[in-house]
Amino acid sequence: MSRTTRLRKLVEGDGIHVAPGAFDGLTARLVEEAGFDLIYASGGAIARSAGLPDIGLLSFTEVCSRLEQMVAVTNAPIIADADTGFGNAANARRTVQVFERLGVAGMHIEDQSFPKRCGHLDDKSLVSTDEMVHKISVVKEAQRDPDFVLIARTDAIATEGLDAALDRSHAYLSAGADVIFVEAPESVEQIRIIAREIPQPKLINMFHSGKTPIVPTDELRSLGYRLVIIPSDLQRAAITGCQRVLQAIRRDGNSVTFADNMVSFADRESIVGTAEYLSL
Repeated sequence: MSRTTRLRKLVEGDGIHVAPGAFDGLTARLVEEAGFDLIYASGGAIARSAGLPDIGLLSFTEVCSRLEQMVAVTNAPIIADADTGFGNAANARRTVQVFERLGVAGMHIEDQSFPKRCGHLDDKSLVSTDEMVHKISVVKEAQRDPDFVLIARTDAIATEGLDAALDRSHAYLSAGADVIFVEAPESVEQIRIIAREIPQPKLINMFHSGKTPIVPTDELRSLGYRLVIIPSDLQRAAITGCQRVLQAIRRDGNSVTFADNMVSFADRESIVGTAEYLSL
């Protein structure tokens, strides 16, 4: 079964599926090895891995290069963060075509103005509903694989309020979106209202210390959410780990005191399949 078909079956089922955010081939492989059936290619984490903030600074080509690495070393379906489609409707058309060729199973595009910024930063700006509806319809017409999943994200809560976000969501569904992603609800009550007003498949963003409160996965499932992304927690943990081992090296000249908190040499080589390559 193709990755796109597997993702579509998950979306159309009655379960809930968590997709931790990866940002390169190694983290994508770690997500899969941990037993998750979905991988989220986080645009914000990919940007930060280049030492840049999540404000639309990376080029389309740079993002595609990272996605290609992630697809090549995993089998699980990957949901890619396509930002605004990297421009207008014409750019979004090319984005879905290239993402399909790369082997991505689905993507989300958002209604922010280009260049966008992280959904949990302030001072976002949106395109009109009509412009986003047009972009969605262009993307759907450009799809070659009918099982490729298009997720429409709206950032309207922060700029126009919850009612506007719901109106936009209904318009995006009518334009052909398969899943709705209302970014950054600010209370459990808003999360429940979104679930009540949008019976179609929904994605929600869950991570510690953002604008959205953490809700248990079982409760989200009962509300009708089908996909949960956790975009940056792996990267935040990696940053902490790097900082701590660097402190040990600076203090002691080596990392011996940190050894119990590092994967072994042998385990590291196993994760990346060194023995398999050497056997060739």
